[in-house]
Amino acid sequence: MNAEFAEVDRWAASGHVHGALDGLHLARTVTDEVRRTGKHFLPQPLLHRLGDIQHRHAVDRRPLLQAFLDCMLDKHEGRYWNRTYLSLPLLELLLETSDDPEGVPDPNRMATLLIADVIRFETRTAALSRESEGAVDRDPPDPVTLRKRLRHALRFVADDVGGADAQDLWSLEGHVPASRWAEVADRLPRPTGTEAAHWFDVTVQPVYVLHDEYFFIRALQAHEMIFTAIAAEVRAAIGALRDGRLEAAADHVDRAAGLFDRASALFRMVATMRPGHFSAFREFTQGASAIQSEQYKRFEILCGLPTAPRLRSEAFTHVPSVRAEAEGEGHDTVVRAYLDLRRSVRFTEAEWNRFRSALGGLEERHQRWKSTHRSLAARMLGDAHGSGYTAGVPYLAECLDNRLFWQLGEQRGAGCPMGATGTGG
Repeated sequence: MNAEFAEVDRWAASGHVHGALDGLHLARTVTDEVRRTGKHFLPQPLLHRLGDIQHRHAVDRRPLLQAFLDCMLDKHEGRYWNRTYLSLPLLELLLETSDDPEGVPDPNRMATLLIADVIRFETRTAALSRESEGAVDRDPPDPVTLRKRLRHALRFVADDVGGADAQDLWSLEGHVPASRWAEVADRLPRPTGTEAAHWFDVTVQPVYVLHDEYFFIRALQAHEMIFTAIAAEVRAAIGALRDGRLEAAADHVDRAAGLFDRASALFRMVATMRPGHFSAFREFTQGASAIQSEQYKRFEILCGLPTAPRLRSEAFTHVPSVRAEAEGEGHDTVVRAYLDLRRSVRFTEAEWNRFRSALGGLEERHQRWKSTHRSLAARMLGDAHGSGYTAGVPYLAECLDNRLFWQLGEQRGAGCPMGATGTGG
């Protein structure tokens, strides 16, 4: 092995885990190699040693390192899929693990941190390209594409920052010369200085060496975080309905709908990815696809039970754990909780309409999001199949017919009209 793998050698030679073995240092060493060659092209001796480290030590009491190695060895061990491509097991631990409980971000905040990192990555790369003739050329974007990408990313971050800081960021949008982008990037939020936050930098593991894959991974990670937040709001709405708090339930549904605007904003940023780059690296992502998104499907089954054909479709066969949740005896949904509460007739028609209006807003935002997703996929994929072995764009077109609250449309003749919300069908 090369000298830069001395840390890997130390771990591989050790018979047990001890304090002198620094898991974060190991992860950074491996990540440096990934960024240099692409995860798909990691040398087999390195992968074998990492596998030995993982299995021999079982990485006791080091859950962050265990999650890192699980993601790093996915291709090598034949279990590669969307979650490991996006390092979601590690990112999700960062949401839970911290020396300071106040420093743990919620999923929506984590999405902001991920896109702030995109801005820092893009501006750092641009600065290196300008200042160093010897910089590794990963084909960074041209100035026009870069400015568009940074503009969308900055808007996304500013939407979550709030207050005077948000106003400052919005005022910078579109008016900052390239020479000052690094200064702007330094003002953006970062993970807090806890042990968990130090692992944030090793949660991007590109399969190839082209520039655009880094920001693509971060955008997909942010999408997963947003759907985690959306699912949490829908789950809270179910709880409020069960407690008889109809107005609170409507508020949670409204917040879930609002988060779809953030999800759609990510599509505008991803649209700056060059199709040539996407085609080049997706060759090495076969087996990993957004169809495997557990958080998106979890959001769907929390709204209402999908139709039997949808539950049997590839949309859910790719996420068997979520399908099992949907088919579980105790699984609850917004639809079920709403219909149970409706039978109690404890609210005025205006109050019921307020809640139905919230459901309609969520359905509308969801449909708009799916339509945008299809349009972006058509631009990037054309007639090609999806990387999760789906039909690609035709599959997304078929999904437009799915409705979250289709069961309520069937209740129109049973005292639960949904016509005003447009959510039937």
